[in-house]
Amino acid sequence: MANPRDARPGQPHLIRDNQQWVFDYVLQDSGRTYHWWTGEGRTLPESVRSHAMVSKHLGRLGLAKEADAQSKNDAGDERAALELYWSATRDLIKAQHHIFELSAEKHFLYDSMERCYEKVRELCPYTIERIEIPFEGEVVAGYLHVCPDVGRAPLLFYMPGCDTTCESSPDPTNNLVHQRGMHVFSFDGPGLGQSNMRGIKLTGDNFERAASAALDVLVERSEVDEEKVVTYGGGAGSYWAMRLIATDHRLKAAATKSSYSDKYFIMNEDSPRYKRLFGFLTGSTTEAELDEVMAEMNLDDHMGLIACPTLMLTGEYDHRDPIEEVYRLFDKVVAPKELWVFADQFHQLRFAGGVDVYSALLDWLVDRLEGKEMTRSGEVIYLDPDADGPDSVHADRKRHWYES
Repeated sequence: MANPRDARPGQPHLIRDNQQWVFDYVLQDSGRTYHWWTGEGRTLPESVRSHAMVSKHLGRLGLAKEADAQSKNDAGDERAALELYWSATRDLIKAQHHIFELSAEKHFLYDSMERCYEKVRELCPYTIERIEIPFEGEVVAGYLHVCPDVGRAPLLFYMPGCDTTCESSPDPTNNLVHQRGMHVFSFDGPGLGQSNMRGIKLTGDNFERAASAALDVLVERSEVDEEKVVTYGGGAGSYWAMRLIATDHRLKAAATKSSYSDKYFIMNEDSPRYKRLFGFLTGSTTEAELDEVMAEMNLDDHMGLIACPTLMLTGEYDHRDPIEEVYRLFDKVVAPKELWVFADQFHQLRFAGGVDVYSALLDWLVDRLEGKEMTRSGEVIYLDPDADGPDSVHADRKRHWYES
């Protein structure tokens, strides 16, 4: 973290830095840098005992997988090599992400991630095309995953969250979007991935402008049906997706998951790593400067501008999304809308019985593209822990657990 006498762009000294010792204790105990309250297992190697150790130990894990992948590839087992290169890519995305400066270690890990992802592209059974987009004197980028054998087809514009990069999704070994006949574009907006490495910092409103610039390029593609473009985002990607559909009405539908509320909550009531992360993504020099940028990042003036069918998901007790704040914002939307509230859950959402939430969101988007009626339009669906979907007998049209 920044020395209080040596704060610099991207590394402001923060009041919450005095929580580092307890943050490291919780990280060591839970094996997580956030979402400790899910009750699920570790996501970090057992060897990690502080936040400072994450990049090294995840990086070593990713590099070991890369070496194993190369051995499998040399032996002619391309499927196993693809899966290992993909797993290595994801480890290295997480490893570089935990470094909040463009240091030699950050560049080493990011370059290693790109090297592994290039092997994923080489071995993938379909085309993953790098798309470079001019934007306000800079260049932003992303990857277009071309759905094979469909020709002109709908497009899913995927908005990554603040913890990842455009390489993180979709899964090229099991592309759920392609299984539904759509192309998918994954985007590194300002502050994320390659944009960050190029020095393109996040501001209060430039992410949605950059996404619109990317959409300008994508709808000119012969394989993209410009009348059938939808978007999905989770976490901060959900917030940016909501800003996009409010300002660019070419999107026909949006499915989003959490992070709707004022950014005060994620900055001050969620894991302390988030405020340090956004200090880096915005290039802020002081905490006051960061607070000004984050104050601009809200949805209050945008919800009423949304014109397309919109699905929102939230956990009943998500620290970054107080439920009454979510209801207040949901009520501002005048377009066809649904809100699914996952009872007793936090930021990571789960249906009962292993039903995949992401698959359910994709199916909802496909229904909108096919013009199916929204039978729950305007409704809040309260999903008890036993609910395996919004049509479950354990799903009720209500807002609070105590309502009949």
